[in-house]
Order: sequence, then structure tokens, then C-alpha cells
Amino acid sequence: MRKTLTTVFGLILLSGCAYLGAAHYDELFGEEQPRERVVAASTLEGAEFLSDVKPILDTRCVVCHGCYDAPCQLKLSSVEGIDRGLSKERVYDGTRLLAQEPSRLLFDATTTAQWREKGFTPVLNERVQTEEANLAGSVLYNSLVLKQSSPLPKQAILGDEFDFSLDREQTCTTMNEFDSFAKDNPHSGMPYGLPGISSEEFQHLAKWLRKGGYLAHIEPPEKGVLKQVERWEAFLNQDGLKHQLAARYIYEHWYLAHIYFPEHGDKHSYFKLVRSSTPPGEEIKHISTRRPYEDPKVERVYYRLMHDRSTILAKTHLPLALNDEKLARLHSQFIEADYQVNKLPSYKPEVASNPFKAFAAIPVNSRYQFMLDEAELIIMGFIKGPVCRGQIALNVINDQFWVGFAKPEMAATPKVGEMLLQHEDALALPAEEESNALPISSWVKYSKRQNKYLSAKVALANKMFENGQHLTTDLLWQGDGHNQNAALTVFRHFDSATVVKGWIGQQPKTAWILDYALFERIHYLLVAGFDVYGNIGHQLLTRLYMDFLRLEGEANYLALLPEAKRKEVKAQWYRKSPPSLTSFFEDELSFSQPTGIEFKTADQQSELYNMLKEKLKPILSPRYDYTKVPEPLAQINDLPVKAINLLPQISFVLVKEGDEQHKAYTLIHHNAHYNISSLLNEEGQRAYDEDTVTIVPGFVGDYPEAIWYLHNEQQVAAFAAGLAKVTDESAYRDLKSEFAIRRTHPQFWQYSDILHRVAKEYRGVEFGLFDYNRLENR
Repeated sequence: MRKTLTTVFGLILLSGCAYLGAAHYDELFGEEQPRERVVAASTLEGAEFLSDVKPILDTRCVVCHGCYDAPCQLKLSSVEGIDRGLSKERVYDGTRLLAQEPSRLLFDATTTAQWREKGFTPVLNERVQTEEANLAGSVLYNSLVLKQSSPLPKQAILGDEFDFSLDREQTCTTMNEFDSFAKDNPHSGMPYGLPGISSEEFQHLAKWLRKGGYLAHIEPPEKGVLKQVERWEAFLNQDGLKHQLAARYIYEHWYLAHIYFPEHGDKHSYFKLVRSSTPPGEEIKHISTRRPYEDPKVERVYYRLMHDRSTILAKTHLPLALNDEKLARLHSQFIEADYQVNKLPSYKPEVASNPFKAFAAIPVNSRYQFMLDEAELIIMGFIKGPVCRGQIALNVINDQFWVGFAKPEMAATPKVGEMLLQHEDALALPAEEESNALPISSWVKYSKRQNKYLSAKVALANKMFENGQHLTTDLLWQGDGHNQNAALTVFRHFDSATVVKGWIGQQPKTAWILDYALFERIHYLLVAGFDVYGNIGHQLLTRLYMDFLRLEGEANYLALLPEAKRKEVKAQWYRKSPPSLTSFFEDELSFSQPTGIEFKTADQQSELYNMLKEKLKPILSPRYDYTKVPEPLAQINDLPVKAINLLPQISFVLVKEGDEQHKAYTLIHHNAHYNISSLLNEEGQRAYDEDTVTIVPGFVGDYPEAIWYLHNEQQVAAFAAGLAKVTDESAYRDLKSEFAIRRTHPQFWQYSDILHRVAKEYRGVEFGLFDYNRLENR
């Protein structure tokens, strides 16, 4: 092994720094040609990949190369992603005038040759298959060698030659370009901006690559799981029109979920609900469309459960448990319900993008209860769908807010259903414009439609809640007495976000109460109808329309306050805001009924929050209860604002207890804003003096920016005290030098392994690998 590596290093590191020239590759090893690399897990090569290689790729590479925002679209989280390689095309591009062709694994191409035709270039050798060529011609191998030959500088904070911004320029170097790239960027070896992998790990990867880089899929699910798959596919693919319409509705809400069957042990197999042109029992043939509701162009759509064989990433993991109880629940909601389906809805954009048209036959109560049952999952889709990154998409929400839901008895009555039918055109969503939209003219059109719908909604609400009748805390859905989905908290972390069960942290600035029509529109706006590959117009229009929906959710909450207080609170929420959205609906939003709640204090908003929490107390999840954080860490909730301002959005804290045990906490920095009605001037709306921080038990968020490791109780006390004294960047860096695991820490990967092990203990079925693309360099 040592002799072989020496030979390879001698070949690649010519003159100490230069790689083989572009012309030499063709001359020495022939032209590139896609290779078949996938072998059975039972073969020697397959077994070695799964036991020796995949764990290293997962824990050292996938933590940066996993989602749509993986550098160069290089997704090392699956066999298909490794084989596909990299692309110079950006998925996230807020400036493109025309929609981009999608590049989704398993959907938009199925062979290596097809990916090459789409411009993806290999990271494994695709020239002549010799041991020498397999190393010399591999971008992946040469990137690892570059780090070995040019390790991180021995300094805590890396210099300007390292660019960690998410929108940094990407080179996406092919093998023919690698020699000049390495000369100009010796610091760009992999893992980028992190310590190199260990010698043992390097040797495992080198051995694998030298032998041809064979790939293997994880083992298929056990027979008991496959029996459940058959059962669920049978339910979803019955012939009746009622069954077909119900399956279409279920699919359009669950297609992002990681489905599993909890009765089959702790080691779960996950499945994705997909559309196929083939029925159960046959091989799945994907129906590939930009959106889940677009025309499948087949006579019959079948809904199939596809085994997800990729590495589970926290940022895209939406676990959904299916069991007998869930099956019975769906049957009662969609099959036993009293309604008829005489004709299946069209797939034309103006129909398919509008759930109020497409699913008008299904009772509103059935649809709403279905969404409420898994409300966290549905809202998680807004956050963990294709938008792995989205500051522009997320600057439409505040950094912390509570979400409740109007109970079905109020939000899904026959009168509400009739109103929705009468105004289904006004409920049309921007996605009907598809992926190329003209934002300004479209915004005017949809704003008029929103006004029309809100006029009807307010008129009905004025009748339903006349003189404050029913306008009390009884309005809230209480989770049927057991469902913790009834109360959720959304945290925004600048360009990412998190949703968790429970009303977490200090009382928030704002809250939303969602009714059925609002909940459904948010899903079809931000999930089913959103195209990450769409043009600037589509993305901008989606963002602008979400302003309407946010205001509507806030208005539902404000209605519980006294009339005078509603205006006062809204004015506080939208300070320094230009006369735009805050006054846009003033004439239309003429809800004039008094609250039915009797308030007893001058601080009526705080009193309302307390009443709402008391009302939902039986179902409030205690998992992230910030009052359960022990002293002295609990003092962090009251940090001076200067210290808060210096904190990153998400910080994980590990406290060692004994030899192997750890307690975990998350520091969440809430950025305050005077208002969030400005699309392009978020910095100008920041209210820095009002920033807050919450420390909670466990892990909130999927993109840690700082990792703190405290070895004992004395360090816990010193850390909490030291954080309170931080007043400037220098003091923050000094504190990190004492207690943090920086990205430059020599043992970074050992601590990363501890972090993931502890996270697995805390998160259980919700566990997935964290993403390190946002680790700070401070």
C-alpha cells in the first residue's frame, strides 16, 4: 500500500505542486467514457464500499455535499450523486431571467451518460481503468491529495484566501482543469476549510478509488417492511374515482416526507411517495415533472413507495410514521366521508395549481383534518423542501413566532366551504404562471384576487363572530386532546429555518393562527407550487405573495385582541414601514367585531399569550422547554444585547457528563426587525437593540454555526459568565479560543463524531447529519 501511494504521489505531485496537464490525460489514459460502477452489496467491492468507504463519505464529505446547495451540485449522499459528479450550473440563482432545466437525482436523468449530456462532469475516473489512471484521473482523489499536500494553516481563524460565503464563486473543476486550479488555489483541498481526513481514512478512500471506485446500494428493506409497502400501495392505487382523487391529494402533501413503519424496530427504512407510470408489483418508472401536480402525460398515475437509499440529512429529513391507525384515519377522512367524484380534475395549470378547484369534491373538513394531523410535517415542507437556502424567501417571516390553528368546527364549516367554492378563482396562486413569471404585473393581478377573497372572508367572519361570539381561545384547535401538532414554533435563522412542536421560548413578537384556506395556500405557494429552478420573476412573485399570507395569519391572531389593541400591536410590528403592505388591505380588512375575551391587565398581548398557552397546555410539547435549562446556562436567556448581537444564528453546546455522556443545548439568536415588509433592504430594517436569545435543551436547527464543548461544571459556569461579558468581536473570539470547537480545531472531526452521536440520542427517528456549510470562521 505504501509503495503504491508513493508512486501515485510521485505521479500527481510533479515538481512538488503541478498535476498532470490536460492534454496528458487523453494521451496517457484515453478519453473519458461513462462507466458502470454499481455492484451488488454482496460482492467484495460492494461490501467494502458499504463498510469502509460510505461511512467516511457520510461523516466527512456529505456534511457539506448533501443538498441542492452542495457546492457544484456534488451530492455525495447517494450512489447516484457520486456517479453523477459535479456541475458548473448553480441551482440557486436569484437573477436568472428564464427558468433552468431541473437536475434532480433519479428524476431528470437516470444514467451516467444522460448526466454527461446535461453538463455534469465526473469526480471518479472515467478513462482507462487502471490503478494508476483511477487515481490520477479522479477529481475526488486529487482534491483529497491537495488537502494532504497543503493542510490548513496552523491558525485559529483562516485568512481571506478562504471564502465561506454561500454565494461564493464556484470553480467546479474538471480533471482537465485541475492542474491550474491546484496551482492557483492550494488551500482548496477537500474537505474545504476544515482539517483533512485522517491517514487511515485517506488510505481507505485511496484503496477504493484505485480499485475503480465501485459503488453499492444499502441493503433492501426487510420482508415485514415490504409487506407494509404492498399494503399501503394497494390502498393508494384503488380504481374508484374517489380513491384516485384522495390518493392525488395525499401525494401532493406527502411527497417530501421520509415515510417509515415504526413497528419494525429502531433501524428504519425510509420511503418516498412518488408518481409512477407502473402499478404496484412492477418496477417504479418515475413520472418526472417540475411540480407534483403537473400533467403526468400517462393514462393512469400510480402512487408508489420508493425506498430512499441516500444518506439521511437533517436539513431534508421529514419523517412520517405510517401504521394501522394512520391507515384507518385516512380511510375515514377520504373514503368513508360522504361525497361523490364523477370526474377527476384536469392537470391544466390553472386547475392543478389551485387545490380549491382540483379537490373541490373532497369535503373541506376532510382536507383540513388531514393537514392538521401532521401540521408540523406540512409546515416542515415549507422549510426543508428544495429551499435548502433562502434568505430572500425567508425574510418574509419573523425570527420566532408561534403558530396555532383554528379548530375545524369554525374553519371548515359548510358556510366556509361554500365561500371557498364561490371564490376559488380568487384563491388562485402564482404557481399557475409556472416557472417563468413577470413579477410586477403578476403581483398586481394576484393582489387584486387576494383582496377579493379577503373581502368575502371578512364579511363571513363578521357574521360568524358577531358581537364577539365564539371569538375566544375556544377558537383554537386543541389537538383533539392529544395531538401535539396543535401548537408549533417557527424559528428563522436568517437563510434557513426550523419548525418544532410546542410554543417555545420567551413570548414572541408575533403569532399566526392558520385556518384551512390559509394553511392550504401556504403549502401550494411554498412547497407544491415552488420551483427552485424557476426564474427571478417566479421566485420574486412567490416571496411577494407570501406577504399577503403572513398578514392574513397575523390578522387571525390579532382578532382575539381588543379592537384598539389590534391597531397598536400591528403598528408596533410594522414600525418604519413604507406605506405598502401594512395599509394595502385597510379598506378590505374591515373586520369589526369585538373580541369575546375579557382582559384584566394593561399588557393585553402578553395576557393573551398566557391564556393561549394555558388553553393548549395539555398538548404543548415539553421537548424544547427553555425553562428546563439548568443554571447557570439558563442565564443565557437574559444576555446583554451587545453579547446577543455577536452570536451566530445557531450555536450547539455540548456539556460532558462522565466518560461518554453529554447534555446538549441550542442557542438560538433571534434577529429583531422594525418590520419585515422590505424585500431587498433587510439590513435597513434590523432593530439590533431588540435582539433576543433563547437556549433550549437538545438540538434546534440543522446548520450549526458555532459548536461549544464544555468539559465540566466549572467550564459551564465560566462559559455562561464569559458570554455575558462579551462586548465586541475580540472578546467573542477569545471566548471561542477557550471553549469552542472551531472549524480549524485539530480534532474537529473527532468532536464532529461526538456531536452526531449525541444528536442521534436526542433526535431518534428525526436524526440526520448536520450541514457544515454555515460554520463560522471566527
